[in-house]
Amino acid sequence: MSITTKALPLVAALAAAFAAGSAFAQETVKIGFTGPLSGGAALYGKNVVNGMEMAIKEINAAGLEVAGKKVKLELVALDDKYAPAEAAINARRLVQQYQSPAVFVPHSGGIYAMQAFNEQEKFIVMAYSSTPKITETGNKLTIRIPPTFNSYIEPFTSYEMKKFGKKVGMLPGDHEYAKNWTQLFGPAWEKAGGTIVSNNPMSYNRSADFYSGVSRVLAEKPEVLFVGGPSEPTALVVKQARELGFKGGFLIMDQAKLDEMAKVTGGLAPLEGSIGVLPVSYDERVGPKTFAAAYRKAYGADKDPTTESSYNYTLTHALASAMKLAGTTTDAAAIRAKIGEALTKMPTDINAGGFKGVDAVGGTIVDPLVATVEGGKIKPVNLSDLAK
Repeated sequence: MSITTKALPLVAALAAAFAAGSAFAQETVKIGFTGPLSGGAALYGKNVVNGMEMAIKEINAAGLEVAGKKVKLELVALDDKYAPAEAAINARRLVQQYQSPAVFVPHSGGIYAMQAFNEQEKFIVMAYSSTPKITETGNKLTIRIPPTFNSYIEPFTSYEMKKFGKKVGMLPGDHEYAKNWTQLFGPAWEKAGGTIVSNNPMSYNRSADFYSGVSRVLAEKPEVLFVGGPSEPTALVVKQARELGFKGGFLIMDQAKLDEMAKVTGGLAPLEGSIGVLPVSYDERVGPKTFAAAYRKAYGADKDPTTESSYNYTLTHALASAMKLAGTTTDAAAIRAKIGEALTKMPTDINAGGFKGVDAVGGTIVDPLVATVEGGKIKPVNLSDLAK
């Protein structure tokens, strides 16, 4: 069937309209995540995903435009069961199948695995781990999201020694992150004049019964227990230590969160004498308070946000802003170079972590608050005040 002469203007108009529509077509950019979404650390991984989802919804609702083109962000979250090898496989899938310019990963083993090839495959590792080594490798396409944990060790040690004594029993997880903490904590405790009476790493991700391991450590009569991994299994270790008669304090790695632990231990009483990072719900700064209210609105009034949620929420916003500043959604190096600027320009109510920028090696600049449990209550305290 041929097109009549009278129909030609209509065809031309439709073609022009289609071309105009194509010019303003929306680009979809897939933001990657690989982390534990099953097993003992599933809640930890879900907390990260929740924060990213919140940010992406806000960014899309506000409208993101990069180099004159409308952009929609979409999260692609894959389960790696906390296994570094699985994290590497997932990262390659996210980059090759979904063209993700950045992949968020919340465990050091997965981060190291991805750093082996991310510069060659040109994607940013958004690393949620406080292990110092992450930014000591010189990887130019990595952002370390939380502050390094070595800043906690000396003041945490000083607090527990003064309150309970110098004999520590070590009950850390056996995952890569806990190993990194343990390697620095042990020598620091001894340097401060303490004694390590027992060291028994346990599989926090694959076990729900820690009685035998805890019993072995308690047999050496420690005054302080060094514990840490995801919140739920860490809380079980604390709970079982109390049930076995332990009366001392807990020095808790920053991965576990006191408010989440309290839900497992049956309140804050079993956590008396603990020191760890400050839960977001107890942070009175504008950014964290605004985020906490929005988080409960999104996920339920009884859902308390965690640092994983708030920090990854903020960095997802920063990633989107960096794309806009760089004028690209695909050039990982250009986007990475603008993340620091994006953080310095971020509105206070969105800056849920209180970030001030990015340092020369790719770590965020942030002054974290920590917390102790005293008199059955969580008490916020500045890290610098603890060291006095």
